Amino acid sequence: MQPHFTGTSLITDDVPALAAFYAAVLDADVEGGAPFARVLIPGAVLSFDSTQGMESMVPGAMAGAAGGGFTLEFQVTDVDARHERLLAQGIEILKPPTTQPWGRRSVWLRDPDGNIINLYQEA
Repeated sequence: MQPHFTGTSLITDDVPALAAFYAAVLDADVEGGAPFARVLIPGAVLSFDSTQGMESMVPGAMAGAAGGGFTLEFQVTDVDARHERLLAQGIEILKPPTTQPWGRRSVWLRDPDGNIINLYQEA
């Protein structure tokens, strides 16, 4: 059987803040709090673990780890409407809605830990 992707966990120093940010961006609810929370979205689970929690489970696990090193992509129905809602929430936009030559229309923002979020739709 091929591996089946079920979700990802973001490791952070502020689980409640990061989980609340993603819940607002993705129109989802947060389950849990510090040191572990998750946001259920169709197709996967986005979870949040505290840096201290990871270290307590496996001492040394966070050695050399850095934040802000990846992009998460979420397909949405209407990038432009989502962009307007993000602006109304006071969320800083890195790249306004843009249609790429390969057919995606996307808007980019950054989460509080520095990771890029790409909200896109097929153009």
